[in-house]
Amino acid sequence: MRTQSLRFGFVMAFGAALLATTASAVETRVRRTADGVVHVRAADWRGLGLGVGYAQAQDALCTLADAFVTFEGRRSLYFGPQERPAYPSTSGRPANLELDVFFLAVADEATVAHYRAAQPPALRRMVDGYVAGYNRYLREAGRESPPRAPACVRQPWVRPISDADLYRRMFAASVAGGYARFIPELAKAGPSQAPADGGGLAALLSHSIGESAGLGSNMLAFGREASGADGVLLGNPHWYWGGVDRFYQMQLTIPGKIDVAGVAFLGIPVVMLGFNQHVAWSHTVSAARRFGLFELTLDPADPTRYLVDGRSEAMQRREIVVPLADGGSVRRVHYSSRYGPLIDLGGRHPAFGWSGQRALALRDVNSDNPRVFSNFLAWGQARSLDEFIAIQRRDTATPWVNTAAIGRGDPRVWYADMGATPNVPDTLRSNCAGALASAFATVDPLTPLLDGSRSACDWRSDSQARQPGTLPAVAMPSLLTERYVANMNDSYWLAQPAMPLEGYPLILGGERKPLSPRARLGHRLAAGLLEERPGSPAVLAQRLMQAALEPRNEAARLFKQPLLEQACGETDLEPACLALRRWGDNADPDDRGAVLWDAFWSELDAIPAAELYATPFSPEAPLQTPAGVRAGDARVAQALRRAVAQLARQGWALDAPLRSQLTVRQGGVALPLYGGCHDSGYFTVMCQPGGGYAMDGNTHGNSYLQVVYFDKDGVHAHTLLAHGQGETALDGAATDPAIARYARKDWLRFPFTEREIMDAAGATQVLRE
Repeated sequence: MRTQSLRFGFVMAFGAALLATTASAVETRVRRTADGVVHVRAADWRGLGLGVGYAQAQDALCTLADAFVTFEGRRSLYFGPQERPAYPSTSGRPANLELDVFFLAVADEATVAHYRAAQPPALRRMVDGYVAGYNRYLREAGRESPPRAPACVRQPWVRPISDADLYRRMFAASVAGGYARFIPELAKAGPSQAPADGGGLAALLSHSIGESAGLGSNMLAFGREASGADGVLLGNPHWYWGGVDRFYQMQLTIPGKIDVAGVAFLGIPVVMLGFNQHVAWSHTVSAARRFGLFELTLDPADPTRYLVDGRSEAMQRREIVVPLADGGSVRRVHYSSRYGPLIDLGGRHPAFGWSGQRALALRDVNSDNPRVFSNFLAWGQARSLDEFIAIQRRDTATPWVNTAAIGRGDPRVWYADMGATPNVPDTLRSNCAGALASAFATVDPLTPLLDGSRSACDWRSDSQARQPGTLPAVAMPSLLTERYVANMNDSYWLAQPAMPLEGYPLILGGERKPLSPRARLGHRLAAGLLEERPGSPAVLAQRLMQAALEPRNEAARLFKQPLLEQACGETDLEPACLALRRWGDNADPDDRGAVLWDAFWSELDAIPAAELYATPFSPEAPLQTPAGVRAGDARVAQALRRAVAQLARQGWALDAPLRSQLTVRQGGVALPLYGGCHDSGYFTVMCQPGGGYAMDGNTHGNSYLQVVYFDKDGVHAHTLLAHGQGETALDGAATDPAIARYARKDWLRFPFTEREIMDAAGATQVLRE
């Protein structure tokens, strides 16, 4: 009897242990450390996605739900066809009807099925887990009462999601550098459509992403010549502060499989920019064109047919039905060709509309690139810089960004503008120029406009390329060096000034062109640190953290004195001249003169560069030119006079401290910030694109910042998230700790190891399925 009892006890104990092990295996922990940073630890890929989806929904349910309506093409139904999204994004801010037509046409069921099928099993399981986590939080939030419940939770447009919502979201991010730049022009394209809203085509094409100048980043990576050992990386994106494309900070861990930290856009389950114990990487928006245009010669008998090699082809015609709240609908016809969808640029420039003889088709290389996020997932698991580089060369998947990376125990640094890029050699561009090509090149010399009436003029295919019609890795610019690499959104040309990258096709961004003042400052900063040789990665990292947040204005350093020599001398301008002379060319909260400089520099845009500078740009001295200001130009004084009048209309003093203007609302008060717009010459970007200085969800600037290095103990990272983690961080009612940290320039020592997370963790949630 005793033996039987012992045997029964053993079975029960064994069963309990087995159950405990099984429960533990499907358990996901979501831990929060300082500033709301999320650390998700799971036993498998689905559990990892579960934690990400749950945490992102906790922090941004309303932003995500709104975005899922957008990607599904249902904004007109819930918000009205003529309204616009509350915040800008990589899709801009078109009218809801235009967004609906676009997403219903290009992110349809076939696109979702293709995207889903192309993903590796791990990523598909993460997507499924994200959906489960999001929906779980939505159910829980629906049981809460205000003020604990998210403001939107009972709105009719807030609904459970499926994996199709995630794949549409991923597709939307992928085409941000192509289709998404032309949503109104794609949505309205038709043989009898009225022109789109007016606006300059050159201005539209000058923005690599979205609708605002200055979206992009700074990135610097230093090798052994500066650090004395392993690499040190600064990642400094200038990005959206609000909306679905803002950054979300997280760490994702499956023991033995992945342990990576950094940021992603909302609605994305993988880290897109960050670090693990072996590598760290960052991105900047690339100057390369990820799309191209084809000039179609229309069939004289039918404007919806076009000629290829003398034969008439019908455009694919598809009716798009957009539902409205009153039960009615709007019907649009979407036209596509063998090259891609039809686009009508006539509202931007009359020469490029859909006429009786010609029309344009747009091809986006990333519309057929489902590798973007599997590439990011693979990088998160990379165990060396060499492996990181091999993944990039194998996949050529990055959609519209440059990359810089460092590795543990490696003295080298890596730069590449290597991703999905149209294979358009300069010879193809010249041999296949259509009737409109030369006129288009005066507007945008980088985007190819090829003759669609000849099949031989389609993008080239290469057996070494991962994707038909794209450049192979060996044909794209890259560099490994022990000095430094840098990019501030200019082209690849001077990633390292001592080793210029030359001889690449024009579609990659061009060479031997002037750098922006921000880029010149970035290289000056890097060269100074290289010459200084701080002595160790740790010391260099400290210097980088300090330099990244010093809001210096390179345009003022280079041109303020000669400009004042031209403008000053007239009595009415003397107070302005005095304010600018006293200004130290920085934009910290207590600096006086920065506001006047911003207005002055903006007014100087009216003077062409060829007429303003005494020494024009020289490719032989790209970091020193242009220089000086031409003497005797009365327009300089006129520009300063207009700037003075502008401040007077606002009621601002000429020497007003920056803290009186550049602020973000926190805890019911205006919290002063620092920096300024890219256009004004700042390395530290903090910009309200519509004018003014109040930072909110419609602005862009420093967003996520990271300084990372390695030593024998592993990875060391310091980070900032300037706009905060949650969607309510910018509503002003409370003080968000991440925003307050950024304002006081107090870098967060990121807790990466399990011991560091346990020591730093606040709230912990355990999710089980």
